[in-house]
Amino acid sequence: MLENRNTFVEKVDVCIVGAGHAGCEAALACARMGLETVIFTVSVDSIALMPCNPNVGGSSKGHLVREIDALGGEMGKNIDKTFIQSKMLNISKGPAVHSLRAQADKADYTREMRKVLENQENLTIKQAEVCELLWEELVNANPTANKSVKKKITGVRTYTGSVYEAKAVVLCTGTYLKARCLCGEAITHTGPNGLQAANYLTDSLMDMGIEMRRFKTGTPARMDKRSIDFSKMEEQLGDKEVVPFSFSTKKEDVQKEQVSCWLTYTNEKTHEIIRGNLDRSPIYAGVIEGTGPRYCPSIEDKVVKFAEKDRHQVFIEPEGLHTNEMYVGGMSSSLPEDVQLAMYRTVPGLEHCKIVRNAYAIEYDCINPNQLYATLAFKEVEGLFSGGQFNGSSGYEEAAAQGLIAGINAALFVQGKEQITIDRSEGYIGVLIDDLVTKENFEPYRMMTSRAEYRLLLRQDNADLRLRKIGYDAGLVTKEQYEYVLEKERLIEEEVIRLQNTKIGANKATQEFLESHNSALLKTGTTLAEIMCRPELSYEILAAIDPDRKPLSDDVIEQVNINIKYDGYIKRQQKQVEQFKKIENKKIPENIDYEDVPSLRIEARQKLKKYKPLSVGQASRISGVSPADISVLLIYLEQFYKKMKCKK
Repeated sequence: MLENRNTFVEKVDVCIVGAGHAGCEAALACARMGLETVIFTVSVDSIALMPCNPNVGGSSKGHLVREIDALGGEMGKNIDKTFIQSKMLNISKGPAVHSLRAQADKADYTREMRKVLENQENLTIKQAEVCELLWEELVNANPTANKSVKKKITGVRTYTGSVYEAKAVVLCTGTYLKARCLCGEAITHTGPNGLQAANYLTDSLMDMGIEMRRFKTGTPARMDKRSIDFSKMEEQLGDKEVVPFSFSTKKEDVQKEQVSCWLTYTNEKTHEIIRGNLDRSPIYAGVIEGTGPRYCPSIEDKVVKFAEKDRHQVFIEPEGLHTNEMYVGGMSSSLPEDVQLAMYRTVPGLEHCKIVRNAYAIEYDCINPNQLYATLAFKEVEGLFSGGQFNGSSGYEEAAAQGLIAGINAALFVQGKEQITIDRSEGYIGVLIDDLVTKENFEPYRMMTSRAEYRLLLRQDNADLRLRKIGYDAGLVTKEQYEYVLEKERLIEEEVIRLQNTKIGANKATQEFLESHNSALLKTGTTLAEIMCRPELSYEILAAIDPDRKPLSDDVIEQVNINIKYDGYIKRQQKQVEQFKKIENKKIPENIDYEDVPSLRIEARQKLKKYKPLSVGQASRISGVSPADISVLLIYLEQFYKKMKCKK
């Protein structure tokens, strides 16, 4: 860092460090909530960059994007403006796992997001490397807690010596901290896509006592489209009727001509080349220090760990409308360039491929997220928040979701208001953050539908009904948008009740209708709701025997269909949520001293001190805390709160 006698000093409300998907959401949230915000990036050209797969959404990730949008975030709106192919995944399964996925025009996505940031009131973009966090020590004023020294953030210092004094800082550094890219024996000390790494901030964080980790991820090669033979591949088309990501995007605005993606496969020849060159892979040669993502392995890992498989899927996807670069999904690698070319050329359709950008692995510093509250605030540093891959997660969507929550809470902290948390029964975002802050994560965390125990209630189609109020209360959702959701809620409820109370008899017209739809005939009268539960029937189909219905929008009809068809399952899950809420709503006071809790096992006491859970529910999910420990804690808290009442 340069010594600068004439230090430039500027006062702002919030500093956002990093302008990837997390940083963009955090910065926009703070600025839209009325705070003077500055966002730092090592390159203005890398705002909302997609250094790996050029798509948004997918299984479970589509849920996150819808939730981001429901809360007032930007990712859904941006992909609606810049997608080149869109597809609803898992439509043959139930609505709980339906997930929207859109192929982005990578350059347009970055350009459009940058435009939004540049034109956002209260937000300044600054190309600079943040090298140091500025802070002061605070003695814990809690009389019953340990006299540990806490820290308070006061700002940041850049490489050139400029100081930005701030009331809160949000760290969204992604994969840039002490990053290095590996392609066989070749190692470059850069961030993704050859961009400048951030080499100084890690030391400042460690000086503050923040626990750091070393993770890795990877990306496949990019091919020249002209060198690919698509006739040997399976064409993958987008949906004929496109569903937008954002609840505020009009459906007619996203109906457009789409590009094709392509599917091919590796084979035994591919695997032979990989196995024969494992000694040249940094992963297997011991050169890579970081831990990689289990659920997004390199092609080397796939071949070694799934040796019984004779082929693996390879998706060839365009990077945009104005480039010939094609992304080779499913074949990320850190093998040397000559091996990469040899293995790619064994894949049908890639026999004469030309590599534009080599595949590479990237290592970077991140934190142990157990140091965070569910608000994404650091437990030991007041005013410091973090989001995205810096928290040990992977994926653009996971990053954006965390960035949004960190940004909202940083703004609420500055405003002196209560910070928000989303629990596991309210959203995939809640599951994501809860898993990060309460569980031991030794690899980059990836969201999956199987991680959400209440996934039938946390569908992507009802994200607005679940989360709009939180976004409205924070100031990110307009009154008009919120009132629309309230009206939608009313219409859904009214229509469900009407269908449940509308009786139909086994008359000739009804029987002919059922016969025409290959549905069993009625033996006695029933209701429209009961008959609608049949798999071959739907709300739309029943219009022929339901003359009294009023015109309803598509999004209301969708909810009516789901609420009636899955009524029993939904009610069962709602009961599970009620039980969950009972324990989740039992708050643990911040000043609790676990040494005073009798009969707690030593391991439980140690873990509770370390994680500092805010609720009994959160405490119950910490590894090493048993059901017996929770029972002991509940008894203690009951007595604790009784004493507090008596004192009042």
